[in-house]
This record gives sequence, structure tokens and C-alpha cells, in this order.
Amino acid sequence: MRAVIIAFLAAPLLAGCVSAVKTVVTAPVKAVGQVADWSTTSQDEADRNRGRELRKREERIGKLSRQRDKAAEKCRDGNEEQCQRAEVLEHEIEAEMNAPS
Repeated sequence: MRAVIIAFLAAPLLAGCVSAVKTVVTAPVKAVGQVADWSTTSQDEADRNRGRELRKREERIGKLSRQRDKAAEKCRDGNEEQCQRAEVLEHEIEAEMNAPS
């Protein structure tokens, strides 16, 4: 009978131990999961990064196109140096457009 009373009285204390043991046991698993989250890129992040890359590329192509157009305009006015610059810029635009993304 004493054993039953002691077990009954000790039950609340054991519940606390079980909770502590559970926390200690699951902590490494949670830590590994967090490291995996930090070290991998989600699909959403990958899409966002890809969109950012494409926008930067389009901005670069737009800037080169504007520079080429200005050089071509000056080329039509007879400036041979600007004709060469327009040609170089055209090649840069083509290279940027054909670059792997």
C-alpha cells in the first residue's frame, strides 16, 4: 500500500522529469533542422533571387542600349569614334543577352 501511495505522490514529479527529458532529447533534432533551414535555399528564395538577377540583367541591357543609341546618333553626325563605340556596345548587349542565366 505504501508503494502505491509513494507512486501516486511521485507522479507529478515524474511528469516534470519526462518533460525535461523530452526537451533534452529533442533539442539536437531541432538544432539540426534549423541548420538545414539556414543552409538550404527554399524554392521561394530561389525564385526571388532569380527574379532579382533577371531585373539586374535587364537594367544592364537597357543601360547599354541607351549608350549605344547615343553613340549611334553621334555616329550619324560623322563621329567615327562613336561609330566604333556603338559597335562595341552592340557586341556587349549581345553577350549580355546570350550569357547563361
